[in-house]
Amino acid sequence: MSQYVSRLAGTLVPPPRLRMPGRPRAIRGHRAPRRVAMLSVHTSPLHQPGTGDAGGMNVYIVELARRLAAIDVEVEIFTRTTAAGLPPSVELAPGVLVRHVEAGPYGGLSKEDLPAQLCAFTHGVMRAWAGHRPGHYDLVHSHYWLSGHVGWLAAERWGAPLVHAMHTMAKVKNAALAAGDTPEPESRVIGETQIVRASDRLIANTDGEAEELVHHYEADPARVAVVHPGVNLDRFRPADGRAAARARLGLPQEAFIPLFAGRIQPLKAPDVLLHAAARLLDEDPSLRGRMVVPVVGGPSGSGLAKPEGLQKLAARLGVADVVRFHPPVAQQGLADWFRAASVLVMPSHSESFGLVAIEAQATGTPVVAASVGGLPVAVRHDETGYLVDGHDPADYARVLRRFVDDPTRVPRMGEAAARHARSFGWERAASATAEVYAAAMHEHRRRVRSPHG
Repeated sequence: MSQYVSRLAGTLVPPPRLRMPGRPRAIRGHRAPRRVAMLSVHTSPLHQPGTGDAGGMNVYIVELARRLAAIDVEVEIFTRTTAAGLPPSVELAPGVLVRHVEAGPYGGLSKEDLPAQLCAFTHGVMRAWAGHRPGHYDLVHSHYWLSGHVGWLAAERWGAPLVHAMHTMAKVKNAALAAGDTPEPESRVIGETQIVRASDRLIANTDGEAEELVHHYEADPARVAVVHPGVNLDRFRPADGRAAARARLGLPQEAFIPLFAGRIQPLKAPDVLLHAAARLLDEDPSLRGRMVVPVVGGPSGSGLAKPEGLQKLAARLGVADVVRFHPPVAQQGLADWFRAASVLVMPSHSESFGLVAIEAQATGTPVVAASVGGLPVAVRHDETGYLVDGHDPADYARVLRRFVDDPTRVPRMGEAAARHARSFGWERAASATAEVYAAAMHEHRRRVRSPHG
C-alpha cells in the first residue's frame, strides 16, 4: 500500500447526478468545489505548445480544465498578459474562463525575470476577486512555483485551500543538468520549499515524483496525491495510419523516421538524437538515402541564447541533409507528425512525466526515451518502446538500429503503445483531481473549525 494519498488515473468517479442549481455535489462523501481559481503565471494556456515556455504544462492545464468543467467544476485560469490588446477574459470552453492579468511589460521578460512581477500579478488576481462575493472560489490550484507563491497568498486571503502542482522541481533539475545548461537559482529552491509547506495538497504526476517531494522538500506524505496526466484520445489516435500521415507531410513512405518533438533546449537533449543519427550513418552509409530526422519545435529556455545551435550542430556532424527542422505545430498537426514517425525519441535529462511520450504512443508510434523522471511510467520498456539509461548517443543509436534492422518492430510495438496509452484518458485524470480537491476542502474546513487540533 502506498504511503501517499494515491489517486491514480485508473480511479473513476461515477457520473454526476442531476442536482439543484448551486448545490455542490459530493465526491466520496466530501463536497466538491463549484469553482476553482487556477493560476499559471509564466505561460498562458492559450499559447502554442513548443514555443517559448509553452509546453506540456500548457496542455495539462487546458485539458484538465476542460474535463473538470465537464463534471461541473468551473475553472477560471489566471495568466499574465503578454501582448497588447488582449481581452480581459477569454472563454476557452464552456465552464473555463482565461483571465489576463497585467504584470510587467508584455514582451522581453524571461521566466527568470518574473519573480519581480509576482506582487503585480497577485494584485491583479485580488482585483478580479474583489468584484465577487466571499466564497466565490472554493479552491486555488497553482501550477509551477511562480504561481504557487501567488496561490499561497490568494488562498490565505480567501480562506480557501491551496492545491499545488510543481510540474518541475529545481533540486531535481539541478541534479540532472545537461552540459552547458544553467542551474536553477537558490531563490527558486527556497520558494518551492515554502510552497510545499503552505499547500493543503500537492499533486504529483507519478509515485517517483511524490518520493522526490518528500525526499528533497520534506513534504508531508499524507498531503501528496498522485494523479497521472492524461492524453486527448480523440485527437491522438492511429487514425488513417502512417502512410497517409507521411503523404500529408511530404515524407518518403519507406524511410526510417526517428522524430524529436518538443522545445529545443539542453534539458530536452535534441542534440543526442542528432549525434545518434550521425553514428547510424557512419555505421551504414546506405541509410542516408532512406532516413529522415524531423525536429519539430522552437527554441526555449536556455536554448534561446543560441537559437541556431542545433542547425549548426547538424552541419558539423554531416547530417544536415537528413535533418528537417520544422516550427511548432498545433496539436492536430503534431498528431500527424507522431503518426508519420517510425519512433519518437525523447533523450531528456529531466521530465516530470513526458506527455509527448503518451501522445505519440496514442497514435501508434513507439518511443525511445531516457529513463528519467516519469518516462518509465509513460513508456513500457521492451513493449511500447525502449528506455535508455544515460545520454550516450551510442546507446540511442544502438536502440534505433533495432528498428532499422527489423521494420516489423515499428507496427508491433506501435500497437502495444496505442493500447497502453488508452489507459491515460483526461477524464480519469480530471475525476481523480476532483477527488483531491474534495479531500483538500474537507480537511481545510476541519482545520478552520478546530485550529488547535
